[in-house]
Amino acid sequence: MKFLIQRVKQASVSTEAQTIGKIGKGFLVFIGVSQEDTQEIADKMIRKLLGMRIFEDENGKTNLSLADVSGQLLLISQFTLYADCKKGNRPSFIKAGNPELAENLYEYIVSECKKKIPIVQTGSFGANMEVTLLNDGPFTIILDSSEIF
Repeated sequence: MKFLIQRVKQASVSTEAQTIGKIGKGFLVFIGVSQEDTQEIADKMIRKLLGMRIFEDENGKTNLSLADVSGQLLLISQFTLYADCKKGNRPSFIKAGNPELAENLYEYIVSECKKKIPIVQTGSFGANMEVTLLNDGPFTIILDSSEIF
């Protein structure tokens, strides 16, 4: 499982020219699911995500979590995080989870995050979406379950 986390001042997602998710200060998180991923892996990733202290405190140190700053979440499924570009110029996505598994785990992640963070917005699984953001920093982190667990 991969989470691409961007600390944002604001972010939104739209499909078919209609905004379907919008947040203020918080994390825009692109979520990639592989065929080997499980709810147990998702739980570990969620704990890591929500515990990350990457907001600045009164001394300018990155020492505050999402909850500490009343931050919001925008969660977007993105299978292209599992692009394999080793051969040729056309990426392969065979490492990405099948759509049924990926959608189930994405919805699980959303529901678990909603239990802990008051404002959680989402994209639309499998849809062509337009994402806008105002990156704060910029500050971008990649969490890869194969590297941290």
